[in-house]
Amino acid sequence: MIQVSETAKQKVVTLMTEEGFDASKDYVRVGVKSGGCSGLSYELNFDNKVDEADKVFEDNDVRIIVDKRSFLYLVGTTLEYSGGLNGKGFVFNNPNAQRTCGCGESFSL
Repeated sequence: MIQVSETAKQKVVTLMTEEGFDASKDYVRVGVKSGGCSGLSYELNFDNKVDEADKVFEDNDVRIIVDKRSFLYLVGTTLEYSGGLNGKGFVFNNPNAQRTCGCGESFSL
């Protein structure tokens, strides 16, 4: 479903720990909402609860939950992290996106 690169995993674990979450049992909630310069934008949060309509995945030891509505938009997506001077932070490489904005935080189908 969603793949997590090694650099994204390392950053997720660090941020979860800083925010009081436990990467071995809590989740990264990934979603899609209306908005952004291309029409849809990504959401990324930490959560310790799974809702009944959520789909649960694990890749590279990162536990991920996706709400049912966002699922179809995100199939095959890879979560990466780009740091450094020109780094953007978390980057979604989504094969379903037909167009993305320059910042990589929004897309359209």
